[in-house]
Amino acid sequence: MRLRRASLISLFTGAVVSAPVFAQTPAATLARAVATYRAASTMRVSFDQTLTNPLTANTMTSHGELVRKKPNLLSISFADPAKDRIVADGTSLWVYLPSSAPGQVIKLPASKSPGAMIDPLGQVLTSPRDRFTLGDAGTATISGRATHAVSLVPKRGTDALFTKATVWVDDKDGTVRQIETTEQSGVNRQIVITKLSTNVPVPRGTFVFTPPAKVRVIDGQSAL
Repeated sequence: MRLRRASLISLFTGAVVSAPVFAQTPAATLARAVATYRAASTMRVSFDQTLTNPLTANTMTSHGELVRKKPNLLSISFADPAKDRIVADGTSLWVYLPSSAPGQVIKLPASKSPGAMIDPLGQVLTSPRDRFTLGDAGTATISGRATHAVSLVPKRGTDALFTKATVWVDDKDGTVRQIETTEQSGVNRQIVITKLSTNVPVPRGTFVFTPPAKVRVIDGQSAL
């Protein structure tokens, strides 16, 4: 059950003024993360992802880069497994996962907010107080950065892709440094941000996807 990359990460961004550590509540901590996320016109993020299936006791890791540009451009490229890509080009959403579905690419209509479908950060940082019950999940040092953690449990009737999540927010700049979710299937997904740049130039070609030769394109329009 390799990374259902349909869910993967926009959780990073610029800088906002941080509240004193002793004054942070879960709502205030997450509000800083939301403000930081919204402030970034572009972001480039390197990440490590670990998937753990409690039913099979299998653990799988992957590494890659997520690039985002407002309002609706997104690219996720995997170094491991190599060649796997997910691209929102403003018109279509392309899902190409030869490691698990060789010989095909799925083409879906683009969403105004691709993060709602494939970016885990977009999933947790979009109207979180309306969609989740928040809780204090303590503190931790992630990649050398002091963070406060917030737990999120979807409220009844929301469209969350997970049953619970925890987000670690940098005390200094409000960026998300780690996110962990438990999916409907029970699979645990942990994403650790290893490198983060925001408001940087991003070539338009980053968000172009051309199906490889002899790969079948499956149009998912009729299924939506």
